[in-house]
Amino acid sequence: MTSSGVATTFLVLLALAVLIGPWTLGTANRLDRLHVRTDAAWAALDAALARRAVVTRAVAAVCGKPELRAAADRAERSTRPDREAAENRLSALLEALDRSVLEPALAAELSDAEQRVVLARRVHNDAVRDTLALRRRRSVRWLRLAGTAPTPSYFEIAEPGGDVEASTLTQRVSARVVLLDADDRVLLFEGFDPTRPDELFWFTVGGGVEPGEDVRTAAVRELFEETGVEVSDDELVGPVWKRHAVFAFDGLNYAAVEWFFVGKVEAVDVDTSRFNEIEQQTIRRHRWWSVAELAATDATVYPVQLAEVLPGALVGWDGTTRSVR
Repeated sequence: MTSSGVATTFLVLLALAVLIGPWTLGTANRLDRLHVRTDAAWAALDAALARRAVVTRAVAAVCGKPELRAAADRAERSTRPDREAAENRLSALLEALDRSVLEPALAAELSDAEQRVVLARRVHNDAVRDTLALRRRRSVRWLRLAGTAPTPSYFEIAEPGGDVEASTLTQRVSARVVLLDADDRVLLFEGFDPTRPDELFWFTVGGGVEPGEDVRTAAVRELFEETGVEVSDDELVGPVWKRHAVFAFDGLNYAAVEWFFVGKVEAVDVDTSRFNEIEQQTIRRHRWWSVAELAATDATVYPVQLAEVLPGALVGWDGTTRSVR
């Protein structure tokens, strides 16, 4: 290369550095501020949950309900991976509580503590949403601007309604299918809660079990309705996993039990033409994920442990149904 060519290359690189450098620095600073915001929001949510536990213990003492106190203690001691389940268990017990027996001041304090949890959770999840949105940009991932900061995650907890009777948890049994292709990639849908359209998450094929239907039959039916894939009952392996979850969707609170089966196809064109109305409204797209992609993604995926437990399902099933989150 001639000296003029070297000079030209140097000038081009310098121009790129001048153009890209400020953007890179600005984006990195913005991402850092978002991580700080998310950490602060979690601290506020943790404090709100702790206050609810304290008030709950006072309520338990007045009502003589040791199970309520035990649930508050368990929620307060739980590590982050188990916190959602413990807090949702406490929420369910509080929903069922007869508050007419409480002194007005204590009932008001409990209501206030619950509402502070609701507000803190919404602030936290808003912060997580904004942070994930920036982390998922291709340029941010390519330049690794997130550094070693851990990926934030939403905190899923059912929100109490104004009317205790109307806001009790709806029991839901679901059959889900971990559908694998020839490359051992799993099919996931991306969707959202209609009340929180900005909080996107990925999930497996499947849905609710209909009255009089067993979970395996439901899994076969849901697989066909959501993907067009037809299999017989004995072509699905499992149930390999079982998941308990309490969540809010479209304004209702659910206590769900999900049973997971594994199915495999060599090649398939996913047909979503049989989606029901709510699926058409809330599911944006689908794609096949490898284990490595699941382990590396910043996206929210359910079950949360999918990347961790999927390798075991690929090896084969030993007949034991394991609990997952």
